[in-house]
Amino acid sequence: MVRIGVLVSGGGTNLQAIIDNIKSGYISSGEIAAVVSSKEGAFALERAKNAGIPGKVIARKSFPSEDEYEEEMIRHFKSYNVELIVLAGFMTILSGKFINAYKNRIINVHPALIPSFCGDGFYGLKVHEAALAKGVKVTGATVHFVTEETDAGPIILQKAVDVEDDDTPEILQKRVMEQAEWKILPEAVKLFTEGRLEVRDNKVWRKK
Repeated sequence: MVRIGVLVSGGGTNLQAIIDNIKSGYISSGEIAAVVSSKEGAFALERAKNAGIPGKVIARKSFPSEDEYEEEMIRHFKSYNVELIVLAGFMTILSGKFINAYKNRIINVHPALIPSFCGDGFYGLKVHEAALAKGVKVTGATVHFVTEETDAGPIILQKAVDVEDDDTPEILQKRVMEQAEWKILPEAVKLFTEGRLEVRDNKVWRKK
C-alpha cells in the first residue's frame, strides 16, 4: 500500500476527490497517511479530519528560512512513511530541497492544458481569467510531476473542457474542476500507486 501525503491551502475539493476514490475502491493500492495545510483554517483540514486522516498546519511564515521550512515538511512526511506527495490546491512554491527529496514522487494538478496558461503567476482564478481573455474554445486540466521549474514537469494526464461563450472565471473554474481535475487527479494517483508510471527523457510512459 503506497502511503500518500497531500499538501493543501484551501477548500480541499481535490483532496476530497482522492478520499472518495480511495473509499470507493477505485484507488486500491494507496492510502492518505497525512495532510498538511500551508495555513490555519483551511477547510481541507476539516475534510481530512472527517476522513480520519491526520492533518497539520506547517506555514512558511513560521520558519526563519525556506530551508528550515522544507526540512520540517520532509521530516513530517518521513515520520508517516509517505512515498507520494500530492499538491491539491497548494499555494506555496516548493524549492529544490523538497522536490529532490521526493524526485518524481510529487504530482500537481494545474487548471489548464499545459503549456497554455501555466508557469509563475498562473494559479487559481488567474488561469481561467487568462483563458477567457485569450478567447480559447477549449481549456482543461493537467496532472504532472513537479520539478523546480513551475508547471514544467513531465505530464501524466490531461483532460479537455469546452469553454462556453457566457463563461465567467468562476463558472469556468467550477466546470474544469468537475469535468477534469476531480477525474484525472485520482486517476494519476491510481496509476502511480499501481507502479504504472515511468519517467524517461522528461516524458511519462504508462505501463500496462
